[in-house]
Amino acid sequence: MRAEPRLRRTAALVAVALLVAPAAADAARKKSAPLSNEEVYRCRDASGRFIYGQAIPAPCMEQDIEVLDGTGRLLRVIPGRRSMEQAAAQKAQDDAVKAAAQRDRTLLATYLSVADIERLRDQRVELLEQQSRVTQQYIANLRERETRLMTDVKRFRPYNDSPKAPPVPDHLAEEMVNTVNGLQVYEQELAKNTVERDKLRAEFGADIKRFKELKGLN
Repeated sequence: MRAEPRLRRTAALVAVALLVAPAAADAARKKSAPLSNEEVYRCRDASGRFIYGQAIPAPCMEQDIEVLDGTGRLLRVIPGRRSMEQAAAQKAQDDAVKAAAQRDRTLLATYLSVADIERLRDQRVELLEQQSRVTQQYIANLRERETRLMTDVKRFRPYNDSPKAPPVPDHLAEEMVNTVNGLQVYEQELAKNTVERDKLRAEFGADIKRFKELKGLN
């Protein structure tokens, strides 16, 4: 009968220990756990060795940077400049492939034959050539006016050395300025028109070549 009280006391002590142990273990873990803001940055140097720092190490600026917590667990990766450049280059390449595929689909959906492409090319080139002819006529008219005005202003100072020559009248000077400015504008338009025609022919030429490739034509 005397053993029973001891057994009951032992059982009670075991029960208390079982209740206290988890709380003690949890307190110990909390005491030893690192603070959430204790982050460490690391990257590899040229030799493959890790470089660590509480702030991002200077040698890591070009490379991917791993962010670790106090236990060494990887939290995230900050892409370096090289990775970002590689990602941008890959995206540009992917976009170019997609754009080329879209152009192929549009080409096949728009034209039924090479003759269709050539017909549209000739129509657009003809429109530009018509604009060019009109611009050339404007330039010719302005050059005639310029020649006439140069003849007129020779009677006036400073184009005439005679001390009795009057100064160039305002209306004549204004007409000269307008004529010269007009020539510059139309000559620029003519040059732009020529560039557009060359570009148009080149684009249609590329379309014709690609259409033949897609259709298996010679």
